[in-house]
Amino acid sequence: VPKKLVTTVSGCADDAVAGLVACNPGLRLLQGHRVVLRSDLAAIRGRVALLSGGGSGHEPAHAGYVGKGMLTGVVAGTVFASPSVGSVLAAIRAVTQAGAAGVLLIVKNYTGDRLNFGMALERARAEGADVRMVVVGDDCAFTKPGKAGRRGICGTVLIHKVAGALAEAGASLDEIEKKVTAAAKVTGTLGLSLSPCSIPGSKPSFQLAEDEMELGLGIHGEAGVRRMKVQPADKAVETMLTHMMDPSNASHLSLTPGSSVVLVVNNLGGLSCLELGIVAGAAVHCLENQGICIARALVGSFMTALEMAGVSLTLMLVDEELLRLIDAKTTAMAWPNLLAGPATTRREKVPAPVEGPRKPQDETGTGPGTARVQRVLERVCSILLDMQDKLNELDRGAGDGDCGHTHAQAAQAIREWMRSRPPPAAPAPLLSALADVVLEQMGGSSGVLYGLFLTAAARSLRSRSDFPAWADAMDAGIEAMQRYGGAAPGDRTMLDSLFAAAQALHSLRSPGANLLQVLEAAVQSAEAAAEATRHMEAGAGRASYVRSSRLEQPDPGAVAVAVVLGAVLE
Repeated sequence: VPKKLVTTVSGCADDAVAGLVACNPGLRLLQGHRVVLRSDLAAIRGRVALLSGGGSGHEPAHAGYVGKGMLTGVVAGTVFASPSVGSVLAAIRAVTQAGAAGVLLIVKNYTGDRLNFGMALERARAEGADVRMVVVGDDCAFTKPGKAGRRGICGTVLIHKVAGALAEAGASLDEIEKKVTAAAKVTGTLGLSLSPCSIPGSKPSFQLAEDEMELGLGIHGEAGVRRMKVQPADKAVETMLTHMMDPSNASHLSLTPGSSVVLVVNNLGGLSCLELGIVAGAAVHCLENQGICIARALVGSFMTALEMAGVSLTLMLVDEELLRLIDAKTTAMAWPNLLAGPATTRREKVPAPVEGPRKPQDETGTGPGTARVQRVLERVCSILLDMQDKLNELDRGAGDGDCGHTHAQAAQAIREWMRSRPPPAAPAPLLSALADVVLEQMGGSSGVLYGLFLTAAARSLRSRSDFPAWADAMDAGIEAMQRYGGAAPGDRTMLDSLFAAAQALHSLRSPGANLLQVLEAAVQSAEAAAEATRHMEAGAGRASYVRSSRLEQPDPGAVAVAVVLGAVLE
């Protein structure tokens, strides 16, 4: 039995409805029944009331569509079961007694729903109420007409919206019934599923092989039209739309180039939102290529089948009047708050921002300074490339084994950059340019950490580059790494080597400091700190998720930093 937070089917429909009402001030429960009504029932006096409903397990349908501009109320059955006649009748009486000018029942085409809503309608009429029923059958799955007719699925939500906008505008029961019936005739839906669903406490109702998907599945797990091998999103969407518009399919939707549609891309409950977005883009692309105008696109969970991993596509052929009704305002919680406008894959992009002009000192340099910079950088690059395998090996115990690879990538990138243009000799532009190179080419968190360090250090060297300024630059770089990276000295990261070297460089602030001695001390401190990480517990970075007993080697990031400092300060 699949894992669920609800282990038994009894009571879960009541709890789900109670939770929804608890979180929505615009909803009320009808005493003694699983019926959700608008909290402002008085507002329907003199207007047509709209009631719908069906089994639970299709959330947010149906209670999510109760509100001003949509449904007046809904009647919920237990999971995948029709609501009782008594509850439907209670809902009709409640809205009639609130002064409704007639009641329209919007029912999905399932035998149980038709019977129970139909029986309640007959009893309400016998009591003198003016009640009508529209049965929605929007399923495009079956190619041959069956006696049961087409199933009512996600297209019903669009029917709720059209009816709700008409009722809110004060239309009569006759007009609403006529327009809603016409809208239902030009609405089609098709589902596609990758997995079954299961009622709480029960096994899945059917099985799909690992590499299979099913076309035309119902929202209770009823069989579809055919099973096929899993296809990528764009192909799957093409298969669905072709089936929906195939003239040889008895339940097809007639669309021609130039037609205007409202598209609903509906998550059947268990598809990731990422995949849903990809499916939506593919559907818009596919329809556009056929010359069909997607006047509006709604993407989300509108009518689900518990946790079924699948999607349904609904198309409603629209004219300007239907579109106005779709766009009309509603307070219903599950209706998306969309900006009215067409869907297209051909939207103009916002132009990329223009980079500011380079400062004169950022220009490439020439002369002895530049040659020295090139020599130092070349030394750093060749050492990192030589150490690639060693750093990868050190990284395998705690990370993903790519520390050497990312440092080698940085070395290659710096070499290519030096080949394309001589590096600036001035410290600030040099460090800024190196920051750009590692950020773009190095990858991993190391690239960002080096980028942070170099960018902050460059800022300290903008106006001066005496010895104390270099000590300040080192401190500024470390501070930036700590602020965004979250590590501190002693956490077994690259910061340990840097911090040790920075402490040694503080001597540069003393007048008359011996530069060579200070640099030598800095390199030795960095190397000793890198070796000391061998005995540390990781407090930050990926290694902090690994048991310390497995970390018998020094930290690869700390080793890499010590090596780089050694090459620079040699």
